[in-house]
Amino acid sequence: YHRNLDLSSGINAEYGGYAALACALKLLYPTRGDVSEMARLGSGSACRSTAGGFVLWEKGEREGGEDSVARQLFSPSHWPELRILVCVVCRDEKHVPSTAGMQNTVNTSALMQHRITHVQERIARITRAIEQRDFATFGEITMRDSNEMHAVCLDTFPPIAYLNDTSHQIIRTVHKFNSDKGAIRAAYTFDAGPNAVLFCEEGDYSELKGVISDQFYGEKVTQLVECKLGCGPMLLK
Repeated sequence: YHRNLDLSSGINAEYGGYAALACALKLLYPTRGDVSEMARLGSGSACRSTAGGFVLWEKGEREGGEDSVARQLFSPSHWPELRILVCVVCRDEKHVPSTAGMQNTVNTSALMQHRITHVQERIARITRAIEQRDFATFGEITMRDSNEMHAVCLDTFPPIAYLNDTSHQIIRTVHKFNSDKGAIRAAYTFDAGPNAVLFCEEGDYSELKGVISDQFYGEKVTQLVECKLGCGPMLLK
């Protein structure tokens, strides 16, 4: 297993390791259980990395969580024009670890309770957008969901502020990019950290990357990582 992003920096780089470990154990010791359930024991995000393409982490209904597993919605080839650009803003370890932060959010944030009420409806809408390769809808839902998650973090007591000034500047830059285009042609999302993950389609990628590079690369963004949809775990010989 090789990684090229830092652990604990808010890019969720550790989940690939847990997913790889779970898949390797499944090969060595075949069981009837779902490999994504095994990966989830290490990291919630890890279960989504046990399949390629677009993956949904099912909430599940059983008290023990056995049915809270991941399944592929669409293969990596479903939307070949989709491009991803990771903007590494900060490599430092998060001041509030994701698990501890989420536990406190659930206990103290009133906004979190509101967020829970419309998660399933939002999943259904973005699934349709991905199925139809509707970037404008996909992008808007992605950005709104990211904004809401970080609003919930700020509503936690004491508040959790994962984004920094550069994160907010990237957000404004993406919205200006879209305004100049007259449509949503780029989108952002942020995990539990200041590092931005940007989406666009192939036709806008070079221009978007150029805008980000010109405005941020160097002092504010230390690394730009070009990505496409992953194919899932592979056995290397």
